[in-house]
Amino acid sequence: MTIQLPPILIRADHLPTYDERKAVVASALESGYTHIILRPEDEALSHLGRYTAILADGKNLMYSGERIGVLLNLTGAEEMEEAYSLKNAVPNLVISPENWKVIPLENLISRFQNAETSVYICVKTPEEARLAFQTMEVGSDGIVITPDGPADLAAFSGIRTAEYPIVDLETAVVTKISTLSLGDRVCIDTCSLLERGEGMLIGSQSSCLFLVCSESFESEYVSARPFRVNAGAVHSYILCPDGTTKYLSEIASGNELLSRKPDGSLRTVNVGRVKIEIRPMLYIEAKAGGKTYSVVLQNAETIRLGTPSGAVSVSDLAIGDLVYVRLESGGRHFGHTMAETICEK
Repeated sequence: MTIQLPPILIRADHLPTYDERKAVVASALESGYTHIILRPEDEALSHLGRYTAILADGKNLMYSGERIGVLLNLTGAEEMEEAYSLKNAVPNLVISPENWKVIPLENLISRFQNAETSVYICVKTPEEARLAFQTMEVGSDGIVITPDGPADLAAFSGIRTAEYPIVDLETAVVTKISTLSLGDRVCIDTCSLLERGEGMLIGSQSSCLFLVCSESFESEYVSARPFRVNAGAVHSYILCPDGTTKYLSEIASGNELLSRKPDGSLRTVNVGRVKIEIRPMLYIEAKAGGKTYSVVLQNAETIRLGTPSGAVSVSDLAIGDLVYVRLESGGRHFGHTMAETICEK
């Protein structure tokens, strides 16, 4: 049973005592990591919480009795050749460098580009993690944090954004606002308290996603619901933490979605509930880079878009206002970016 591994794994098998390994597993779970490498004799640690326990049996990485990868200690040219020989032979290759050097990493990344084998690099510091993700502009497929103790994991909190897609926002000029008749609107209630101005990236075209903010503001009509993003019409795209998009109609309880804070930082939030209801809708059109894009939202004053002036209610939005958008070229196929010519109107 082959599994898809996330970009960040935690290693607990390397520590000498059971208590040290147990402490790292507990700390990793508290920090939200879901894939942890254990020793076979420590399989009981899988009961500390619900997560994916990967067993390091010698060089082999095992899951549910199946080899899903190889763990290779890289000490010199001989091990480097062994690593090359595993290209397309195993789903995942975890490299543990004896001396952390950039050149071997460059060689690995270049050799394994477009391979069926994903390359993970063991790192001990956030600096090593950043280098692993950035080398040769491509980076490794993932990292394996190898802490000396549970306290070391705290330093990697900012590294987790390396999992996320690039979310550089630009401004688009609002060119049209018009009311629509009733439509099916998706309301996303998360398991997190969202900040004022925090929101999700949503739009009618995958090439332009608007920052739709949380309902974290009080109004004279309703109380704040800081766990909620009133996301818009069912046909809309929404950006996910792995860089793919989904239709709002596909979102369900238990899904993970990408949320952007006002300071530009990103985080993953879990969906607790989705409500699809028939509501009056609003069409908003905006222009950026000589092209016109749109988003369809519920026509209600609690819905806000991110702008340079902060989160602005759609009731107060005017022609000529600037709104924040994420632009991308190409198209999408089953949620994945494609280098193709596509026109979405």
